[in-house]
Amino acid sequence: MSKVDVLLGLQWGDEGKGKAVDFLAPKYDVVARFQGGPNAGHTLEFDGKKHVLHQIPSGIFHEQIKNVIGNGVVIDPIVFQKEIEELGPYNLDLKSSLLLSNKAQLILPTHKLLDKALEISKGNEKIGSTLRGIGPTYQDKVGRHGLRIGDIIEPDFDTRYTKLKEQHLSILDRLGFNEDHSEAEKEFFESLDLMRSFQVLSTEYFINDSISTGKKVLAEGAQGTLLDIDFGSYPFVTSSNTTTAGACAGLGIAPKQIDQVFGIFKAYCTRVGSGPFPTELFGEEGESLRKLGNEFGATTGRPRRCGWLDIPALNYSCMLNGVTQLFMMKADVLSGIDTVKMCNAYIKDGEQTEEFPFIYTDSYEPVNESLEGWTLDSYDNFESLPSKLKQFVETIEGKVKTPVSLISLGPDRKETVLKKI
Repeated sequence: MSKVDVLLGLQWGDEGKGKAVDFLAPKYDVVARFQGGPNAGHTLEFDGKKHVLHQIPSGIFHEQIKNVIGNGVVIDPIVFQKEIEELGPYNLDLKSSLLLSNKAQLILPTHKLLDKALEISKGNEKIGSTLRGIGPTYQDKVGRHGLRIGDIIEPDFDTRYTKLKEQHLSILDRLGFNEDHSEAEKEFFESLDLMRSFQVLSTEYFINDSISTGKKVLAEGAQGTLLDIDFGSYPFVTSSNTTTAGACAGLGIAPKQIDQVFGIFKAYCTRVGSGPFPTELFGEEGESLRKLGNEFGATTGRPRRCGWLDIPALNYSCMLNGVTQLFMMKADVLSGIDTVKMCNAYIKDGEQTEEFPFIYTDSYEPVNESLEGWTLDSYDNFESLPSKLKQFVETIEGKVKTPVSLISLGPDRKETVLKKI
């Protein structure tokens, strides 16, 4: 019997999980997404080409791997069809390698209208939704009247679809929001025909059978820990559990099956949309880091807010997830900066704290430590990296009490260094 390894983000998403999964994938037999939906954008780059996956697991380019969209995911059939079409030139045997949970919730066209209408109604208190229908779909799931992938093969699906759509239209009418969705509805039903041609099954059985027969499984998370519905910077969060616990619920595996937990973080911090961000850099300094890191959302294209690495937040995420190994991404972006900073604590009402707060306000002031920067040249392994970069890594390890075992120095698979632990 084998165990399940989990790979997830430790910040506000966009940490580089797609590249990390793609790099690790050859070691695994199964890669399974356990939460989120088309609001995710996992970017992979190899052979000089860039690929962005939204719902399909990041092991899809490795033909020997089974890729699972788990029950914790919410899936937009229209986006699914577009992703399948974009993968067409690679001649992948997708019907064999991609499995869909019959319990994953469907995003309807009216879910996206609800998302848009509700965000507009918040005015200046917008949470920064991607408007992909994620929140309303999870609301219907919890409200126990959502539709699941398994429903699309039932004879009464059209009747159940119409009933849920009418509920949504009633809410939209009360909100005074009227937008035509007939074209989207047509695309929706066309995409369901494609979805029916894939393997739709109780993937919890498949994953547990894989574990019991010694196959290696990697659970792939979306978004980041600080966007978790329970433990993130609420209400500026996503609608699912983005932590290790979410992997158990989102795939149907027992906690005892979890082995390694790979926590992904950037050498600095970014955030898309609204919400607290204590180490955020403003003006020219923030804009410079954004340009250096090409920090624009893979799904939305929105510019990301940028700031220094937040150690209290990183410690919080490691604690919640039981992280066993850290993967540091985008260390190359900080190359050439004379002084690099990291936040070690916050000042609140004149007192210092290292505890991630219940609610951030403007009165939280970061306590930053300055470190000498580095210039990245050629490298072969961890030992050949600039001494100041190695010092930066070792400083993080000392503060977080968790080893950094992988360092990403560029977007390509090959631009990666492993560190012995």
